[in-house]
Formats: sequence, C-alpha cells, structure tokens
Amino acid sequence: MATLTGKVAIVTGASSGIGRATALLFAKEGARLVLVARRASELDELVAQIEASGGQAIAAPGNVKDETTARRAVEAAKAEFGGLDIAFNNAGTLGEMGATPDVSAASWGDTVATNLTSAFLGAKYQLPALLRRGSGSLIFTSTFVGYRVGLPGTAAYAASKSGLIGLVQALAAEFGPRSIRVNALLPGGTDTPMATEMNSTAEAIARVANLHALKRIARPEELAQAALFLAADASSFMTGSAMLVDGGISINRS
Repeated sequence: MATLTGKVAIVTGASSGIGRATALLFAKEGARLVLVARRASELDELVAQIEASGGQAIAAPGNVKDETTARRAVEAAKAEFGGLDIAFNNAGTLGEMGATPDVSAASWGDTVATNLTSAFLGAKYQLPALLRRGSGSLIFTSTFVGYRVGLPGTAAYAASKSGLIGLVQALAAEFGPRSIRVNALLPGGTDTPMATEMNSTAEAIARVANLHALKRIARPEELAQAALFLAADASSFMTGSAMLVDGGISINRS
C-alpha cells in the first residue's frame, strides 16, 4: 500500500518548484489532492498529469493572500474527497530584496502577507477539517535564512519566513493534545524558479552551491521526499519542529 493511501491533502504553491514536485509525489503515494496556486493553467496541466498517472486531484486556483482562497480549498477538499488529512502550506515569495532602508513599507507588507499571513489563513480553515478527522499533519515551508543564517538584503523574506517557525510551535502546542502534528520544512538552495530569480547566472548558482556542505543545490524532488516524511506516519512522534533539509548550508564554513 502506498504511504498516503486514503489521505486527502492540500498543497499550495503547487504550480511549480517544491509544491509541484510534492503534489506529484503525494499523488504517487496515494493521496487525493487539492492544488492551490495563482496560475490556473499550470494547475490544470498538473491535474491532467496526475490523472494520467492514475491519481486524483482538483485545482483550486487563487491567491494565498486572500482568505477566500484558504476557505475554498478546504471546502473543495470536503466536497470532492470527504475531508482533509494533510496540508502543505508551501506558497511563498522572496519579496523585495536589497538594502533594508530602501525596502518600501508596501513591499514589506506584501511579503509578510504572502509568506506568513497566508500560512495563518490556511491553518485557520485547515485545522477544523483536520480535527474532524481526529488527526492530521500541517506542514509549512520556511527557510534556513533568518533561522540559522543571516543574509544581507533579505529582511522581509527572513522575518516572514522566521515567523512561520513561531506559528508552527504555537500550533503544535495548541493542537498536539488533539493529535494534530505541525512542522516546518526548511530547504536550502533548491533548483526552483524562485531561487533562479535570486541567483540568475551560472556564476551565482555555482557560488550558492559552494555554500552548502554537499557542494550542490537540491532538486525539488528531494524536498518533496522530506515533505512526504512530515506528512506520513513515519514522522508520527514529530511536531513543533523546524526540519532543516539544507544540504548543510547552515553549518558549512568551508
């Protein structure tokens, strides 16, 4: 039997990168999926790919900053598949990069809304559905930036992603007695469109790769495997954790 047979999962940021790789892996492992992202056409293509492989998925396009998107995703999970067992709140943005005095208040607010407030809104609607199941797994994509490493020019990104770890700890303590597990996944450098936005040249990519103890960046599929671990019963005694899957970038000094 596949690892997630019989489970229903929401994946946000599903149209590309880690979210897309995770959606494909969750479907392969038997989960029925509600896929959330702004780009409806990419979601439709992903649904078609999953269905062609024998899986089940529906698209719920929308902006994660909007509370209605979070509510509609959970409603879709209940209406289409009967409930919710797993939510991977993965959508995020780099936001405006650069010297902190030059970052606008509007850009700061947008980054926090996308990376942190959207996670709260997701959990706000996901938790009641998970509680009705009697157990469940909530996962949030954070980062090593602002947790183990400070990088210049990343104030809004680092602060908003670090805030997710506080949210994870609070929710884990609040809902652990009711069998809801809550964890953060902290990737290192990963070959995604968002990472390419930050490091767009071969030289920059090589420099980032060298920062890791493993001297390379990750494939999205490697982070998907980590998300699968957090979603599945293999991590049944794990909650409130900030799980580094960072290729050793946070400890490397060579």
